[in-house]
Amino acid sequence: MSRIAVRFARVEPRRRVRDLVLGLLSDLPRKNCWSIAEWAGQATPDGMQHLLGRARWDADDVRDDVREYVLEHLHDEDAVLVVDETGDVKKGTHTVGVQRQYTGTAGRIENSQVAVYLVYAGLRGHAAVDRELYVPRSWTCDPHRCRAAGLGEDTVLATKPELAARMIGRFSTPGTAWAGSQATRSTAATRSCEPRWKSARSATCSPSPAHMKSPPVQGSSARMPWPRRCPSGPGRSCRPGLVPRGTASTTGLSSTWRNPAPVPLAALVRVAGSRWRVEETFQSGKGLAGLDEHQVRRYISWSRWVTLAMLAHAFLAAMAAHAATQRGAAETDQPSSPSLWQKSAGCWQLAAPGPVTTTGIAPVMP
Repeated sequence: MSRIAVRFARVEPRRRVRDLVLGLLSDLPRKNCWSIAEWAGQATPDGMQHLLGRARWDADDVRDDVREYVLEHLHDEDAVLVVDETGDVKKGTHTVGVQRQYTGTAGRIENSQVAVYLVYAGLRGHAAVDRELYVPRSWTCDPHRCRAAGLGEDTVLATKPELAARMIGRFSTPGTAWAGSQATRSTAATRSCEPRWKSARSATCSPSPAHMKSPPVQGSSARMPWPRRCPSGPGRSCRPGLVPRGTASTTGLSSTWRNPAPVPLAALVRVAGSRWRVEETFQSGKGLAGLDEHQVRRYISWSRWVTLAMLAHAFLAAMAAHAATQRGAAETDQPSSPSLWQKSAGCWQLAAPGPVTTTGIAPVMP
């Protein structure tokens, strides 16, 4: 907590944010201002609600601290940034950004609130490092509704790919590949990539000729063959392009990308496979850190809750990475022992316990 303590000018919000984060890390069955305040020994949730809604501190500054914490503890030279959206089913119409829309959480169209997250995925672990709330057109066209929810009256519609590009632009670490998820239908796989968002078939990046033309616009009757394999041959590098991830009947959004140098096929496969880390992040973030259990309506309260939930989840990811490192070091330091399985007459048999013979091997069971 010392990392983010400087973001709070008074001691009271520092203590409350400590209690809130510890409550998110606890084993409470439900995590909200009421349950966490009771868990922390407070008579009412007023202090927690004041921290989220009225206290003076910047959630974006804490978000930057979370990003630095993740980079410090989960740093990986071959890390991938993964973008995905997740939704929280809501009731009513006053919660910021809520409307009837598709959410993968329910698997159908529901009254929900949708946000886009940026996840840092490396060999040591993965955690969310940024977030953006998707504000639908039904909100941006109603200035009074935006003002009531804490949004500026000049709020304009930003699509989910635009929100993804905004978060990637804020991520300042150079040389990190990034991959879009099925939700944003965008995957870029190499360093110095330049995404170009297009309406097309659901697709992911894969080797193909550099001169490949852009896919037909969604709704167009034009058909174009999609290359299926690298023309340079197995194991060789080739120019980046775009090929479909699903069948010809699947629809959605996709992206093209460009890289000045050829990209090995293994690198493309590794980056494309990394997008599933975001699903694990959502599952653990919601199950262990209360990422989706906020009971707030205004934008400032939403951004503060999810930022502190990201901090709690990042702490768990860092501790898991540290424990895995220690466990690996302990296994390396242990002396190897001879196997109890012995080969006899072409068959493997389990050696019986007993006195060691002159050859140093226990007698084999008949």
